[in-house]
Amino acid sequence: MAMFYLSIYMLALGNGACEPSLATFGSNQFDEECPGEKPGKNSFYSYFYVATNLGSLFAETVLAYIQNLGQWTLAFWVSVSCSVVAYVLFLSGSVRYRYFKPCGNPLARFCQVVVAAWKKSEVEIPGEDDKLFEVHERNGSGSDRAGGRRILHTKAFRFFDHAAIITSKDEIMGSNRSSDYNPWNLCTVTQVEEVKCIMRLLPIWFCTIFFSVIIVQMASLFVEQGAAMKTTINSFHIPPASMTLFDIISVSLFIVFYDKLIAPAYAKLMKTVPEGPSEITKMGIGLVIAFMGMITAGLVEQQRLKYAQKGGTELSSLSILWQVPQYILIGVSEAFVYVGQLDFFGSQTPDGMKSTGIGLCMFSNFLGSYLCSFIVSIVMEVTTKGGRPGWIPANLNDGHLDRFFFLMAGLTVFELLGYIWCARYYKFKSLESKGVASETSVEMV
Repeated sequence: MAMFYLSIYMLALGNGACEPSLATFGSNQFDEECPGEKPGKNSFYSYFYVATNLGSLFAETVLAYIQNLGQWTLAFWVSVSCSVVAYVLFLSGSVRYRYFKPCGNPLARFCQVVVAAWKKSEVEIPGEDDKLFEVHERNGSGSDRAGGRRILHTKAFRFFDHAAIITSKDEIMGSNRSSDYNPWNLCTVTQVEEVKCIMRLLPIWFCTIFFSVIIVQMASLFVEQGAAMKTTINSFHIPPASMTLFDIISVSLFIVFYDKLIAPAYAKLMKTVPEGPSEITKMGIGLVIAFMGMITAGLVEQQRLKYAQKGGTELSSLSILWQVPQYILIGVSEAFVYVGQLDFFGSQTPDGMKSTGIGLCMFSNFLGSYLCSFIVSIVMEVTTKGGRPGWIPANLNDGHLDRFFFLMAGLTVFELLGYIWCARYYKFKSLESKGVASETSVEMV
């Protein structure tokens, strides 16, 4: 058993390191300043998520079928074979990939700004931006050390500007042209702005954590709900867990047809750019659809209870296919939120911290799982007082799972309101174009 648990933790560790890096590496293959490549980059995260879902589809159909036959060893070897094939395919493109020079540990760079700002917290911040420290050359010690393109100075989070103040103790050689300085005492404006970018992202990130709670419902309470429904059509048995196929298929189909049908229709309806809604708008639309999905799940549960024998052990006569709409709605909301989240975090994090931004995006899924468990525990603690069975008892016919789904819908509304407020006041980062050394060309990403 020790080896089995060790292998599970190794899989989790490998997946946690692979997914953010793979998403970042893939997006780096497109030059966002090149008009011919920008559409490809905008579509990359969509098809990346489709590929991830198709992998889940294979696992939940082919591998699940093999495992149901008791062929666990064969299923594991099929998984290993798929990993080997994927690795070979990845290496086959090594010659054509675009590579970028590593710019150091992003966590260390973040801490350097915090420490340097704290050390100089008593020093007055100069009124002119050119009084703050910035390396203006591009010879490997300049913007490369800063993690790519320079970021223009902003007035937000002024405390961190202390890190870029040049004092008499700072030894600067060659009038801001040397890399011979202590980064724990003095940081460039770009490095300071990197920290500000992360700080501006945090409110948006916090608002998307609860969405992961909604997604967790598909693997938990949706399955429990399906198990208490009629799972047979004639003589064909539908495993409740297999209903997630409707989620996977809806996500994949929606993304495939998004650029060709949905985005143009949205642009025509709203009279906006042909690319369709922005990343921030996508996430907001996804939260609205998630709300609709939870309302639908609650209504289905009310009908299930209506057809169930109250307090008995018999299953409801309501068909499990009534769950299809809620799975589809949650799947479409996934396509909006997760793809928009990947694209947004990938574009708004600095060049040297993109993997950190993508990792932060995926970290919300982890927090959502724990938050879901916490909410369920609180709900059961409150609803089981006085000897009552609670909203989510072992026998769902004795409970009120519909009220829990409606509660999730209500919390989604609060999340949406908070998200709208944060999105309204979000300031996009301003970047210097890649081909410019000293000019102040600004790109609004």
